[in-house]
Amino acid sequence: MGGLTIFSLLFPARCTICDGVLPIGQEGICTRCRSGIQYLNGPLCYKCGKPIKEEEEYCYDCSRKSHWFKEAAALFPYAYIRPSLYRFKYNGRQEYGRFFANQMAMRLTDKVRRWKPQALVPVPMYHRKKRIRGYNQAEILARELSRIWNIPMLENLVVRVKNTRPMKETDGTERQNNLKKAFKLAKNDVKLNTIIIIDDIYTTGSTVDAIAKVCREGGISTIYVLSVSIGHGF
Repeated sequence: MGGLTIFSLLFPARCTICDGVLPIGQEGICTRCRSGIQYLNGPLCYKCGKPIKEEEEYCYDCSRKSHWFKEAAALFPYAYIRPSLYRFKYNGRQEYGRFFANQMAMRLTDKVRRWKPQALVPVPMYHRKKRIRGYNQAEILARELSRIWNIPMLENLVVRVKNTRPMKETDGTERQNNLKKAFKLAKNDVKLNTIIIIDDIYTTGSTVDAIAKVCREGGISTIYVLSVSIGHGF
């Protein structure tokens, strides 16, 4: 017990949202952040789940292009959760995956039950990039969701065979060209009808579309997308 207390004093848990120090024994987020947490609310795009105006049905992106996935949903506006996702993705805060998964389960379980997925598929990282970072944040998130929902996670169903430029460095046609032939199915005899692709951020959908395309071509008929956050797109 004393050792645990000393460890907790030296390395205190921090709030997932604001990064402030939490009281010993507390996990997740601080009281202040919990009372002001900002989920996606209001009218959302019927296809990707982005916030839209009251009179609209689809966001700017989805009204101008088709997607390979059937429907997508997210939990937080990207602008609100961006610092937290940065720490999750680049600063080794792998423990954030449990908080995000618990929040997604709390808000999105009914939708997932309607979707009836057979597997969760995290967006894969290029093998060298994963080796350098040490982990794939989408995989951590999918593993936690798999535990909560009792849905298998298939982290090796899709592999990334091309080391693409970061999506934040590209836009429009550049994104699509950047992702051409970036993914492939690891095996040809896929016996799945419905899957959910799991990622931390959805912006324009280019990455999940590229994955959904190879899955559809491989015989998976229905593909959904879940992400922690969603951006504005174009």
